[in-house]
Amino acid sequence: MLGFAAASALCGFAWSPVVLIIGRVLQGFAAAIMAPQALASINAIFPDHEKSKALSFYALTFGVASMAGLFLGGALIALNIFALGWRAIFIINLPVIAITAPSAFLLLRETRSEHPGTLDIGGALLIALGLFALIAPVIEGREQGWSVWLILMLATSLPLFVLFWRHEKHIESMGRDPILAPSLLKNPGLMRGLLAALLYYAVAAFWLIFSVYEQGGLGRTPFEAGLAILPAAVGFALGPLASERFLRIFGRFSAGLGMAIQAIGLLATAVLISFGFSHFVFVALFVVGVGQGVALPNLVKSIVQRVDRSQSGLASGLVNSTFQMGGALAAAVIGGLFFTVLGTATDVESTGRAYSVAATAIAICLLVGGWLSIGLTTNKELPR
Repeated sequence: MLGFAAASALCGFAWSPVVLIIGRVLQGFAAAIMAPQALASINAIFPDHEKSKALSFYALTFGVASMAGLFLGGALIALNIFALGWRAIFIINLPVIAITAPSAFLLLRETRSEHPGTLDIGGALLIALGLFALIAPVIEGREQGWSVWLILMLATSLPLFVLFWRHEKHIESMGRDPILAPSLLKNPGLMRGLLAALLYYAVAAFWLIFSVYEQGGLGRTPFEAGLAILPAAVGFALGPLASERFLRIFGRFSAGLGMAIQAIGLLATAVLISFGFSHFVFVALFVVGVGQGVALPNLVKSIVQRVDRSQSGLASGLVNSTFQMGGALAAAVIGGLFFTVLGTATDVESTGRAYSVAATAIAICLLVGGWLSIGLTTNKELPR
């Protein structure tokens, strides 16, 4: 958190675009260290019969914070406090972390391993380069006209992933600690669960395309666009409160049902916008939020419980990394689909049509991810 605060300060007081980009990279680095700790601690501290409730609170916090960020981003820019403009969205992190970092020292129980592993710097570098070579061309390709250097970069991603995998197998065979232990992926259902998580986080693209529809199509301000998202925030806050009951009633179908509810909500937004009933979209947004709130804790639990408690940190890191990769790929691919359908048009009808196509694509990803999650065994069915 302290590293994230320092990186946020660098972004907030950046004096050039290059410094801002460096600050964002450092933010991502700090977040990658910080974010998995919550899930790892839940898996390590709580007994099995309490994990569902703990994960529900995690999802509630995750959802409220995510939605609050979307709303506050527009609000802070609109308010222009101390004439900070966009800088306020980074500087706001400083007072928050000034409270939460000391609280973490005081309240969190230590769950350090008795035999902590060493950092696999080579593996971290290879996977970072591989992901960059994959995602950057997908994001920039359409706008840059798929220049030769982007195609070459995309082609480089596969060899980098192969090299990363061979490196990890070599590190593990030597008895050292790889960043991704190949043997870990042999746990029953783990790969299926991670693929479901990748598809689940396609919903990250929704916030991009909906914001563009609100501001570019309907001509609303960032603050008004933030207000329009609030029904989803309410649904996301309520969904986790019902997730434990969903788990008791529907068992291994719970995560899939949550993703199906999300998909229904997204398809409803597409239909309402396509037929000129956009003033009723708030109802569908609420449904999207509820589905996301139900799916998240149940999906995370079904993945993290694949591994032994001693591997909680690694499994949680895998889940968070998968979410981030899913979000980045969805923003690139589905965002690209949105802008391809939109073309150069700026009118409401064209923007609505592009939104509907992209929202349908996200819904399909969620339905496939939900189907994959149904195949995951429950905790009682896992081998001991």
